[in-house]
Amino acid sequence: MTLVFYIFIAIITFFAFLHAWAKKEYDINRTVVINRPKEEVFNFVRQLKKERQWMPWFVKNFEGILKYKGEDGKLDSLLYWRGHRKFYEGTQKIVKLNQGKIMETRFLIVKPFRLVILEYKGLKEIDENKTKMVWGVRGNLAFPLSIISLIHPVDKAYGGQLEEGLKNIKTILESKNEKASV
Repeated sequence: MTLVFYIFIAIITFFAFLHAWAKKEYDINRTVVINRPKEEVFNFVRQLKKERQWMPWFVKNFEGILKYKGEDGKLDSLLYWRGHRKFYEGTQKIVKLNQGKIMETRFLIVKPFRLVILEYKGLKEIDENKTKMVWGVRGNLAFPLSIISLIHPVDKAYGGQLEEGLKNIKTILESKNEKASV
């Protein structure tokens, strides 16, 4: 019995050490240049209803429920979802808008675990028909996610999805340009 007790204490101590050592905050982002005016890009990405067209979490096999509250693309508008494969249930709320420059939303995931993520999009005009866009997420990792991040870093887990979403936005907006010129 004593040996089992010491092994149990050693395991708890090991995981406590890993949690204390692990980085608990993350901020990952990706950048793309879109050949469209800054205002057009901003007006597209600020609309929660349009995320279904480009955001990888909703584009791939999402057959759940989406509900919207408030005026889309405005401060405090809200998206509620239920039925996602990884993040079963949660909300996304626009918490900051600086017209044409910055948009921030707060994701609150409630199932399968509680997690708060700040998502941000920043835009900068390169010239009148070229916009640089940064899309990123930041948050805190509670136990056991902090330990999991040592093996599977957040950047590795979600960086590719940020790149995919930016590629989708670029494709959608630049194809509008091609259709208009034909």
